[in-house]
Amino acid sequence: MDPTDAAPGFSEDRAWVRNALALLEQEATRSADTHLLRLDFPGFPDIAFYFKDEATHPTGSLKHRLARSLFLYALCNGRLHPGQTVVDASSGSTAISEAWFARLLGLPFIAVMPACTAPQKILDVQALGGHCDLVDDPTQVHARAAAHSANGACHLDQFGLAERATDWRGNNNIAESIVGQLRREPQPEPTWIVCGVGTGGTSATIGRYLRYRRLDTRLCVAEPVGSSYVHGWRTRDRNAVASQPTLIEGIGRPMVEPGFLFDVVDEVVEVADAGSIAAALQLEELLGVRYGGSSGTNFVACLQLATAMRARGERGSIVSLLCDRGTRYQQTLFDPAWRAARGVDIAPWRQALADSVATGTWNRPTDTPAVLPCATQTDEPAVCQETGSQTPDARGTTS
Repeated sequence: MDPTDAAPGFSEDRAWVRNALALLEQEATRSADTHLLRLDFPGFPDIAFYFKDEATHPTGSLKHRLARSLFLYALCNGRLHPGQTVVDASSGSTAISEAWFARLLGLPFIAVMPACTAPQKILDVQALGGHCDLVDDPTQVHARAAAHSANGACHLDQFGLAERATDWRGNNNIAESIVGQLRREPQPEPTWIVCGVGTGGTSATIGRYLRYRRLDTRLCVAEPVGSSYVHGWRTRDRNAVASQPTLIEGIGRPMVEPGFLFDVVDEVVEVADAGSIAAALQLEELLGVRYGGSSGTNFVACLQLATAMRARGERGSIVSLLCDRGTRYQQTLFDPAWRAARGVDIAPWRQALADSVATGTWNRPTDTPAVLPCATQTDEPAVCQETGSQTPDARGTTS
């Protein structure tokens, strides 16, 4: 048989893949790098704070990088075809970014989301042409995504593939970008880089790259109190589960995801939800832009690391990530009535943060446990896992 007759659709499919890859390359080429902002605080005269503003991506979060990588991975592995529906289990920023790239490639997109997802995120996905498949039981989002895959959709699988889809040695990963942007700074090799963990892809990329470049920079993971990643990292137990819920979306998974690599992380800092929200509001005062709660989580960890450095008489710098736009949480984290209904008092944390940047010390407030962790409604199921909530038994000056 003539090989050219064996697969008549082959050339058409391959041509579509080549065109899709070209579109993704063009998008990446048009994209400027995200800014690395600097803050200096009177309490830490020998420590510079840098913030990588990932909220300036076209889709408003650091997940823009991941979504592009997941589409590239699916295309280059022969899993994504012309006209095929794309699906992923994500109610967070990843879903918004994936919807954006699906529209770029002219593909239908389904985001499998818990019904208690923040309303603005649902609207953002829909505005990009995506369909939101809302699931009442948050523990079933992965099963629902698998069902769509069984019916012919391409499952991007951010939780299973994030750490391998991202090229941690290659050009324009987030770690390479940070290191390159610091090269003209007084201390071009930071003492710490701080990030949270959702899929584990970002921490894996940063940790691997630091070792690849033979840098002394250490990686700190900032997580909500009781996160599975906290317990898992401390005990090296991949079966660890969360011990309490969180209101902070995008981090604090109920179980340790496959992409989280224990051995590339040097420290884990737990941050109370009230502290994360208060810190996000403080960042808004300092930078003039509102960021999401996980950016606040990172900032609290930065101040604790800086306090320890100052106590040891160390000079250096700390880099943190500004993960996404705070406008997505106007009806939740940044709504005083919403916080009050959940017993979240940020006032003590606001004072503690102000004292820290002024004096270079850290005094952790006594916390009141948050209740009703589902992100939008009090009559929904007890948790909203895919937005970051968890249960023990569930899967200065600027320059």
